[in-house]
Amino acid sequence: MSMFSTGILVLTSPLHTLPLRIAPVLSSAAQLVERTLYVHLHPGLNLGGGNQPRPVFIPPAVDLSTLITRLYSNAADVCGHLDVRVLLTNVRAHSATSSGTTIPSSPFPTPQPLSHSPEVVLTDFPLQDPGQSHQVSQCLQKYTGHCYVCSPSLSSVLLHPQLMKLQEKEEGLKEPEEKVEPLETYSDVVVGGTFDRLHGAHKTLLNISCLLASRRFLIGVCDQAMLKKKVLKELIEPYSLRVQRLQEFLQDIKPSLQVEIVPLDDPFGASIVDPLLQCIVVSEETKRGGEAVNKKRAENGLPALVLHEIQLLKDAHHTETEEEKISSSSLRSRLLGTLLNRPKDTSHLPPLPYVIGLTGGSGSGKSSIVRQLEALGAVGIDCDKLGHEVYQPGTTAYHRVLEEFGSDILNEDKTINRRALGRKVFGNQERLKALTDIVWPEIALLAKNKVSQARDEGKQICVMDAAVLLEAGWMDMVHEVWVTVIPEEEAVSRITERDGVTTEDALRRLQSQWSNSKQVAHANVVLSTLWEPEVTRKQVLKAWNLLQQRIQQRPEGQ
Repeated sequence: MSMFSTGILVLTSPLHTLPLRIAPVLSSAAQLVERTLYVHLHPGLNLGGGNQPRPVFIPPAVDLSTLITRLYSNAADVCGHLDVRVLLTNVRAHSATSSGTTIPSSPFPTPQPLSHSPEVVLTDFPLQDPGQSHQVSQCLQKYTGHCYVCSPSLSSVLLHPQLMKLQEKEEGLKEPEEKVEPLETYSDVVVGGTFDRLHGAHKTLLNISCLLASRRFLIGVCDQAMLKKKVLKELIEPYSLRVQRLQEFLQDIKPSLQVEIVPLDDPFGASIVDPLLQCIVVSEETKRGGEAVNKKRAENGLPALVLHEIQLLKDAHHTETEEEKISSSSLRSRLLGTLLNRPKDTSHLPPLPYVIGLTGGSGSGKSSIVRQLEALGAVGIDCDKLGHEVYQPGTTAYHRVLEEFGSDILNEDKTINRRALGRKVFGNQERLKALTDIVWPEIALLAKNKVSQARDEGKQICVMDAAVLLEAGWMDMVHEVWVTVIPEEEAVSRITERDGVTTEDALRRLQSQWSNSKQVAHANVVLSTLWEPEVTRKQVLKAWNLLQQRIQQRPEGQ
């Protein structure tokens, strides 16, 4: 069967049997859907009774909250590539209306538009008679079309034949007591977080918050000041993109909710001053933060918020250096070595050798990465060494530097005293530019000669190690830009230990260079030497293997 970009899964099983079914149902759905999978819950829906069923409101219950957590946890394990979204438009407490408000008879007076129109509807409905298959499929399509705006050519798939093995296990389950434990709801609910690369743990938090909130949902999203200590903060998505993705997700799952998203510049934000808030959703990890919010609210004369605690989701795929829970920092670390941005047009360059421009701040570990790439077969080009060569007596740059800066920068042996030259340009942008305008083009010329030499020797890949690759505008000399990053405090520690300079001198050196974030904005691939050497080795090997694939897949002549 062909793959569909977007699907909607209608779950009809009783809530108490769904936890056992979720993983195999999702696994089956993932064989048909490749991008977005919406999940619509209607326990007890009968698609084979002859009459066309209609959607109904289902009450928010503790079992429903537990199921949502289980569903996102299973989705992360068995279909991590899918963007799974549990829809809550039809979940509503019977009392969730203000006085005088007419209770709508249907959750869907008109079909709800979704961010991605479903092309296929799937269901776990148990087909008793194979002869009913066509009738049930038609019934399912009509039901789904009544709820959501779908593709005109909506297909339907009954997953039940693939789930028959579960039948025996389910028969052994005890029927639940009739009484369903209701979930306490609140008019106004608040959460806070970074919400980088929206994942299953975020979606659990957001879905359960939407279950709890009957009127308004306030979300504080970490902005610049709150990102300083984050791991690989340079790879965090821009604030505007994170907000956009949150808005889209929440509009899909509960469009009736009033959603407010505000920047978070401190740990508390609006949670300690908004008098209408009633509940804050926390995890075991952030519970203390919720208690701190209540302490501040008490100081401000405001009532305490109910702390609703949710489970952390375990990451079945985490490595030794990653957190056990599903987290954005783990997702960011998995991006290291991968292609983040497609290379720009390099048709002006010979196809081989394929040239990697490696750059990064002082102390970021460029040299160690070059050594590893050389061991894998690349030709290393050290632009720092070439920089020393261009100052040698008799070179073009040597004569031009003397003309520009005077002969008092010479040593007794007529070589240029780099320290004396440095004093003349330090703190003077105009004089520094005069120097770089002389030496950078000469270094570039030597680097191009090294690439030509590698081509003559039949080499496939060159790595140009250049701290000033981006500042000097050498991007047009390379096929890809690779950037290595480490936190500023780690860079300072390495520079002071390696070069014997003070912390202040190390900081000044780093601040005179492009920031990590500015460099990453130009990167095709990002690496980090922050962890143990073995972790870096794995990153480099991954980057190398993916590079080989890209080179092989290039159209001929590029």
